[in-house]
Amino acid sequence: MALPDVPAATNVLGTLGAICWSVQLIPQIILNHKRHSTAGLQRSMMLLWACAGVPLGAYNISRQFNIALRVQPQILSVLSLVTWMQCFYYKDVGAAQATHRSLHWPTTLIGILSTVLLSAGVLRHYWDIYTHRTVRGISFLFVGIDAAGDVFSLLSLFFQPKLDILGLVIYSTEFILWCGVFACGGYFNFLPWARMRIRARRAGRKKSQEVADAVANADADADADGEGAVSHQVQIHDDGTSTSVFRTPSSVASERRGAGGTV
Repeated sequence: MALPDVPAATNVLGTLGAICWSVQLIPQIILNHKRHSTAGLQRSMMLLWACAGVPLGAYNISRQFNIALRVQPQILSVLSLVTWMQCFYYKDVGAAQATHRSLHWPTTLIGILSTVLLSAGVLRHYWDIYTHRTVRGISFLFVGIDAAGDVFSLLSLFFQPKLDILGLVIYSTEFILWCGVFACGGYFNFLPWARMRIRARRAGRKKSQEVADAVANADADADADGEGAVSHQVQIHDDGTSTSVFRTPSSVASERRGAGGTV
């Protein structure tokens, strides 16, 4: 069957979406390797995604989407399986093997199945977020790239010869769920971090102000002690010289008589 002519825009956008889906899990795979752990990463999500690639690929092919969107689900399945095997290798989770074969189900059914599986994979992280009150174990770079892949895939569908509603549902559902993960990350991860930084800065400023006040008080006490000593010295000096400042001839004569007995 000959492929229908499609505008260049749908090929470009579909290719961008496929590229994003091709590299989306690579940051997560690298993170798992560096940590030698997959703690917090939901193995069920990876397995569901690997399975979802089969009906999604069949759906995209049956709807005669552009080439990029036809290849995209297979790449998703491969990367999901690699990540799932990491979970098994690092012994963080139990292992299971998913095998599947190409099925020729009704187009609508496989489209719905792919939506359910993709959504269930992401929703599994929502339960983990609810349980631990934090977004853990998942790379936000992976989430961002995957969400970008959803956006480009959605845009490419608008340039198809015929707009496919179920295709829009498939990609938009996952995009919305990823936005929710980002929102949870902002609330549970970023806000506490930002508040901690603000409190640390305020504590630093307060401590600096206390040190400055202590230094100022010490300087003031030192100045007060110095002024007291000077005042005391001036008072003594004035007491010793007051009789010599305001002298009169009679007073001088009196002093001489007192000292020598005669004038």
